[in-house]
Amino acid sequence: MMNETGELEDDRDAGAADVYMTKDISADGLMRAYEVLGRRVTGHVAVKLSSGEPGGHYFLSTKLIEPLIRSVDGTIIECNTAYGGARSTTESHRRVMEDHGFAAIAPYDIMDADGEMSLPIHGGGHLEEDVVGSHLANYDSIIDLAHFKGHAMGGFGGVVKNMSIGIASSKGKSLIHSAGTETTGYGIDTPQDDFLESMAQAAQAVATYMGENIVYIDVMNNLSVDCDCDSHPAEPEMDDIGILSSLDPVALDQACVDLVYRDPKGKALVERIESKHGIHTLEHAEEIGLGTRTYNLVSIDR
Repeated sequence: MMNETGELEDDRDAGAADVYMTKDISADGLMRAYEVLGRRVTGHVAVKLSSGEPGGHYFLSTKLIEPLIRSVDGTIIECNTAYGGARSTTESHRRVMEDHGFAAIAPYDIMDADGEMSLPIHGGGHLEEDVVGSHLANYDSIIDLAHFKGHAMGGFGGVVKNMSIGIASSKGKSLIHSAGTETTGYGIDTPQDDFLESMAQAAQAVATYMGENIVYIDVMNNLSVDCDCDSHPAEPEMDDIGILSSLDPVALDQACVDLVYRDPKGKALVERIESKHGIHTLEHAEEIGLGTRTYNLVSIDR
């Protein structure tokens, strides 16, 4: 857990989720962040990351992620966007995968290239289903590998966003953004909390579908207030922090948010999170049982 000075402790609360952290943002650090979880992804492995909008340059580097992806014989997965741009069609999205170097390090799959599939959402809420790329059915396990950063609509993006909006098809993205009322567009009139709650509900649908065959990693570098989906993201005002991993996506994103708040240079990103009530995604995710916001932050650098 983290003490009052922001230092990491190994005195764990048995009722909390473990979140592991290294300050080593390197291929070796990423590998250790995965291995410490003790849950090996097996079978046909998908690695979900953001391919990044052309013009942006803060998406995860191939040098950082290649050894981990190769070690699990993984396939990089993505879905098309709903807002236009260079990743709104499968053909153009494939060019982005090539141009950003992902095709050179691993197989990749635009999962909604051949259509969609529906994951049920039970228990009420804004969404009755999460519409994802049909190729999700081809995978046995997932590494949810997110670049933690700000986001113009959600306040921040981490592993919860990466497996909700990130795995949703273009139609599914519109349903999330509109809280279930639109199948195209971005629901610009949707109440903010309804959108954030829908994002949590879609993430829960993916987590339920995959069961224990999913692990979660947040890379906290290039901490812009803008998302990798932005073609002209603002330059980061704070330093890189590290790589965090967990078997609990809510605890993991909460730990990342807390580290931003504790950083003396985190003012701009904190303002972005608060301007969009971003923490409500995790509040609702905990409420619906996706995970817990209570965690032990455990250093793996000792």
